[in-house]
Amino acid sequence: MAQTLAAPIIAPHTPARSLGVLTGLASALAFASSGPFLKALVESGWSTGAAATMRMSGAAVVLLPVLIIALRRDPRLFHRHGWIILGFALTGAVGCQVFYLSALQRMPVAVALLVQYLAPVLLVVWAWARTRRAPGGRVLAGSAVSLAGLVLVIDLGGASVDALGILFALGAAVSMGAYFVLSERAGDDLPPLTLAAAGLAVGSVISALLCVVGVMPFTASTADVQLAGATVAWFVPLGWVVVIATALAYSLGVVAVTQVGSRVASFVGLSEVLFAVVFAWMILGETPTPVQLLGGAVLVAGVVLVRAGTPARAHEARLPEIPST
Repeated sequence: MAQTLAAPIIAPHTPARSLGVLTGLASALAFASSGPFLKALVESGWSTGAAATMRMSGAAVVLLPVLIIALRRDPRLFHRHGWIILGFALTGAVGCQVFYLSALQRMPVAVALLVQYLAPVLLVVWAWARTRRAPGGRVLAGSAVSLAGLVLVIDLGGASVDALGILFALGAAVSMGAYFVLSERAGDDLPPLTLAAAGLAVGSVISALLCVVGVMPFTASTADVQLAGATVAWFVPLGWVVVIATALAYSLGVVAVTQVGSRVASFVGLSEVLFAVVFAWMILGETPTPVQLLGGAVLVAGVVLVRAGTPARAHEARLPEIPST
């Protein structure tokens, strides 16, 4: 029998929301670490399709005990929450990667990243359009300041623009926004870790199918890789990406969204760009410029503005209902 699932209305205490921000920062830190390690794999002969598929499938294996326990408690888990899990897999686990990689084939990394990280602003605009209520002044100011910080961190000087590449990057932005919104639907009926485990499992299957049909190339290598000036086995960076930058990152990310809401979590996620600059500095020796350091400070200021201007979830509009059979 069909039923509808509505996002629960929760009014957590301030300490809980502060913990959610810290959890979101930890998730962003974990996600950001994937860049240097994945780059090392790609430079040693791995294709983007192989790296993405192994990343998701490995993380799904790490979180498999969580999924098994959840299925034992609720054998109809996929039947009751199928739409949410599939949406999470298509957007958060696959969509961001496929669209982003497609954008990189046609445009510089800087432009692709900037467009993708329009996701938090898209969430603000979406809520504005749906509720017909303008966000508060601090939220709007925080949005503008965060984007300004991103421009400085990414350093767009001399970047060229490709129309189709922009569309792909916008697809990544929409996918990221949907990921945050769907993550907010986790709760007592669908725990955050269960959603992450199920979403990554389904996402790994979808990614593998995309490789089979040729949408993403699949080429793996067992050659040693160069990492932080040292030569290490291929499974060292892959293991880090699977356990830390995917399984842990997605789990913390979903938990953070349930604690602070999709809008605040999406802006906290912007710190991933700053963390990525730091990791590139530490592991690849790519020293950030003074402009990038300034951009990091501006980005954090924007996050603080949005955090201060966002009301408790009890006063936010309910998310639209998603049918579940």
